[in-house]
Amino acid sequence: MDKPWLNSYPPGVPAEIDTSRYASIADLLEESFNEHRTKPAFVCMGKQISYGQLDTLSRKLGAWFQSKGLARGTRIAIMMPNVLQYPVALAAILRAGYVVVNVNPLYTPRELEHQLKDSGAEAIILLENFATTLQAVIQNTSIKHVLVGTMGDLMGVKGWIVNYVVRHVKKMVPAWNLPGHVKFNAALAEGGRQAFKPVKSSPNDIAFLQYTGGTTGVAKGATLLHRNVIANVLQSHAWLDPARAKRPDIQQFVTVVALPLYHVFALTVCGLLTIRTGALGVLIPNPRDIGGMIKDLKGYAITTIPAVNTLYNAMLNHPDFSQLNFSNLLVANGGGMAVQEAVAKRWYQATNAPIVEGYGLSETSPCVTCNPVTVTEYSGTIGLPLPSTEVSIRDDDGNEVPLGQPGELCIRGPQVMAGYWNRPDETANVMTRDGFFKSGDVAVINAAGFVKIVDRKKDMILVSGFNVYPNEIEDVVAKHPGVFEVAAVGVPDQHSGEAVKLFVVRKDPALTDVDLQIYCKEQLTGYKRPRIIEFRAELPKSNVGKILRRELRDGRA
Repeated sequence: MDKPWLNSYPPGVPAEIDTSRYASIADLLEESFNEHRTKPAFVCMGKQISYGQLDTLSRKLGAWFQSKGLARGTRIAIMMPNVLQYPVALAAILRAGYVVVNVNPLYTPRELEHQLKDSGAEAIILLENFATTLQAVIQNTSIKHVLVGTMGDLMGVKGWIVNYVVRHVKKMVPAWNLPGHVKFNAALAEGGRQAFKPVKSSPNDIAFLQYTGGTTGVAKGATLLHRNVIANVLQSHAWLDPARAKRPDIQQFVTVVALPLYHVFALTVCGLLTIRTGALGVLIPNPRDIGGMIKDLKGYAITTIPAVNTLYNAMLNHPDFSQLNFSNLLVANGGGMAVQEAVAKRWYQATNAPIVEGYGLSETSPCVTCNPVTVTEYSGTIGLPLPSTEVSIRDDDGNEVPLGQPGELCIRGPQVMAGYWNRPDETANVMTRDGFFKSGDVAVINAAGFVKIVDRKKDMILVSGFNVYPNEIEDVVAKHPGVFEVAAVGVPDQHSGEAVKLFVVRKDPALTDVDLQIYCKEQLTGYKRPRIIEFRAELPKSNVGKILRRELRDGRA
């Protein structure tokens, strides 16, 4: 297949990226630590650390792990929200030659046990807020070293106040008992008395085990090598450059780090790309608290904000949204789920900066495609393949389909994972003979190279032989002024095989199902119209704000 997307690239974006500059992520980190030493790197609840401090703290923590005799390549889990300890832990593990296993802090004990056992992690760094979860399962895992942090670590005197509020006012720390654990700050102090031995990792060494349901729903680790993640950081950097070039007056870029860093999109675009560009990352520990997030962002001239559709929507609907400073906003990245046109238009009207929708997966480190950062209008597509990335739209037999026809989106490029951790059979299922990763998403590509996701294969609804794609239904219904959020799923129907069911959160309390039926009759052809409408106070979401259709469809929410 030729590459029609290259003709649509903005000026200055290369067709290919060169990754030879860095052998490992540690090389990339150290370059930034030296180059931006005096600049603030991350700030959380008003307390910031500089690039020089991030360098020193991560060396101390890396030395502590090395002093425990952990072999090179040992898996170390991080189970923390967006707090200052996260970038310290990330840099320490990678610089000391270990592998990062990112863990969702809100996991149940069952989910945590599976991930720790599957990865074979021998150490874990977590906040005390989640220690009770580990306590329930640690005896069933290979964990030998437990580092427990508090919200107030690295905050100096202010940390005492933060910890008091978290523990005694908000009561966010359930009682826990983990014999032999070490406090985070104690490990830093002890590590500071040890000699840190930098490890020269190679491009083919494992950097991350990034757990994902993939296309089957069983959590498995996408094995991301140093070269995979470096490639995606450089691809993302090259893609954002046209927006950055417009504002040479900005001394330091400011990124909103609201998406959790344990999620692959935030890890690459908010974490490592922030460090690579010498930017300041504003860490938001709890993005569900929109008021608290806005309070934390006041006073910063935001330049970039990666987020999901639901977070943009929630921000726009908050009464304090207008208090934020978007005068330097260059680009808002949208990923994780489809960006709805109604939300994109409102965002552009409010900020004068577009939501630039992209697409990625844990298995691709994650970014695959993105709309040009020079756009001003909603396109309804996930954009163009990034530099050095190829996409192919294929049928169920693996044959490429004609341009404009739907098929499975398949991806080849330097950011594609080495495979699933210890699952060669699962890896074989998702890789083609010619090295493409099969995404499980149905897509079309047009003559200009823009890719549009029609939907996930498994989310497709079959009504009397007609394919119905939930994204289309949701996008239409979201434009109704009385709708706050919506999800569409297929439910069994004796007449048509399946029927469309809507789950709706009202913006207007007076909205009825009859109102929506009339609206849908105007907007959708007969087989696409919802047969059932259920109103909810809220919709189930993942920790990055993606609406969980499967839980609604299976009746688990």
